[in-house]
Amino acid sequence: MATSNNNSGKLALVTGGTRGIGLGIAKCLAASGFDVVITGRRDKADVADSLLDVAQSFITPTQRVEYQQADVSSATERHSMLDAIDGAFGGVDVLVNNAGIAPRVRADILEATEESFDDLIGTNLKGPYFLTQAVAKRMISRQEKEREHRSIINVSSVSATVASVNRGDYCISKAGIAMATKLWAARLTQFGIGVYEVQPGVIATDMTAGVKGKYDALIEGELLLDKRWGTPNDVGVAVAMLATGQLPYAPGAVLVLDGGLTLPRL
Repeated sequence: MATSNNNSGKLALVTGGTRGIGLGIAKCLAASGFDVVITGRRDKADVADSLLDVAQSFITPTQRVEYQQADVSSATERHSMLDAIDGAFGGVDVLVNNAGIAPRVRADILEATEESFDDLIGTNLKGPYFLTQAVAKRMISRQEKEREHRSIINVSSVSATVASVNRGDYCISKAGIAMATKLWAARLTQFGIGVYEVQPGVIATDMTAGVKGKYDALIEGELLLDKRWGTPNDVGVAVAMLATGQLPYAPGAVLVLDGGLTLPRL
């Protein structure tokens, strides 16, 4: 993990930060000196272990971690969450749009339902798109008070570019996030707000536990160049680099963390 205390007093908001990739990101940002707010749909009592995990990554005694229960697909809950964060911390310096869901049932696109599509798009695309809008407006309104680097980082997936016909709704939601990154980078760079995208590949989390056997075999074969599962920490290290301004002169940059999965080969 990156370790620096240059980010003291800055706040990182990580949606879907209670487990998996989101928790790995939250821990790396804590280890970079940020205060951290993680969000999720579960009750606060159910995420106590996640909060402790983040707190154990702190590098100063003054850092804070808090949990906000919120569904990012709900406009009302998004704005209530941001009002609470502004009151407690003064505003967001780093937004990580990580919250996402997988299809309840993996169905061929000839059989997939509109209900599944609406669920996926609401959480994976509409929610982060309009959360970015709300956070960006607040960042711009605080511009005269800002100190250093501010950033918005979208966690998408290699599924933004690689077709999986048994989960088309998921692929479309991630492709939308890829375009949203470009749009927001084009709009917000003038305000000193860095907008970036991270595309994880095969990452070992509870979300991928059900396909572990399948991918174990593929990884042993020719699927990846770096023949191992990715980890939430791999993604967290990359996000922390972006959040701390260590990738200058790169509006809308996309970091692909997939072990070589999408690298064209002959």
